[in-house]
Amino acid sequence: MPTIRDVARASRVSVATVSRVFNDHPRVSETTRERVVAAANRLGYWPNGTARSLITNRTHALGVLLPDLHGEFFSEVIRGIDLAARQQRLHLMVSSFTASPEDLTSVLRAVRGRIDGLIVMTPDVDASEALRQGAGAIPTVLLNPEVQVMGCDSISIANFEGAHAMVRHLITLGHRRIATVAGPAGNIDAHQRLQGYRAALDDAGIERESGLEAQGNFTESSGYEAATLLLKQRPLPTAVFVANDHMAVGVLGALQDAAIKVPTDMAVAAFDDIPLARYLTPPLTTVHVDMLALGQRAVQLLTGPRPIQGPRREVLPTTLVVRASCGSAPPSKAAARTRWERRHAVAPPARGGLGT
Repeated sequence: MPTIRDVARASRVSVATVSRVFNDHPRVSETTRERVVAAANRLGYWPNGTARSLITNRTHALGVLLPDLHGEFFSEVIRGIDLAARQQRLHLMVSSFTASPEDLTSVLRAVRGRIDGLIVMTPDVDASEALRQGAGAIPTVLLNPEVQVMGCDSISIANFEGAHAMVRHLITLGHRRIATVAGPAGNIDAHQRLQGYRAALDDAGIERESGLEAQGNFTESSGYEAATLLLKQRPLPTAVFVANDHMAVGVLGALQDAAIKVPTDMAVAAFDDIPLARYLTPPLTTVHVDMLALGQRAVQLLTGPRPIQGPRREVLPTTLVVRASCGSAPPSKAAARTRWERRHAVAPPARGGLGT
């Protein structure tokens, strides 16, 4: 196996210079760095990461812990983290955990000593005790935390504001009977989006109905089941706000199976703006979350200079992306009844009385 001395001899520099090259030391010229790397590649030399981390007290790796790794939302967040980490020549250790403090503590202990910093998304878990026990003094950035943790920077999504703006948009289109498919109970994102939905109705003076609030769990199947329940309401809602795009896929499927046309019979709007949203039929109106920027900003907070004034609390803004699924103003009751009768070949009632 080639050694660091072999690389030094082949590149005509000292062993100390080779060490500085592989530790990204600034006091190395670019010409020397290229010559050392070329020699190392030619010889098949790779520095001993374990030994190097013991000397420098750095692993050049970041830990990323997410409640789930499935779906476009999480893949985009990870992609943003990876892009920012690569720019700083950092590697990632990615793992998931169940929504329990005990599992989070176990995963944190497993990565301790192997990483220089930690990014954790904990919308369902109070992570304060788990981070104290498992992470120790590792610099940590929290994404969408259920509660703020002392000593940790955090980035949250403007869930309330985004949901409020979307429901307000539906109201401006003329909708008054607006249902919602909420996310799982105990999830901070779901709670804030539900609060935004309710506040928009309250601000418009629209009475809220418990029968128009269905529960989901952020999956497509739960969206389908929730929409099936909403279709039992009489009169039907003219619009539905769904707490994330994945559930909206299920909602659209349920409406299609029930011969409810979107947006003619019912408008649909959601949250997240995953890449798939624009390719649905019809294209989905949704609240845009810049998932890539969320991941990139987390790395910037983690690797940048630490502020003297204490942990930073940032909120990622959201924007509305209006597509075909929300349509325009809902039809009048008479127009809707006539269209339904025509579609199902039901003859309108005959007029009675004299002179008809």
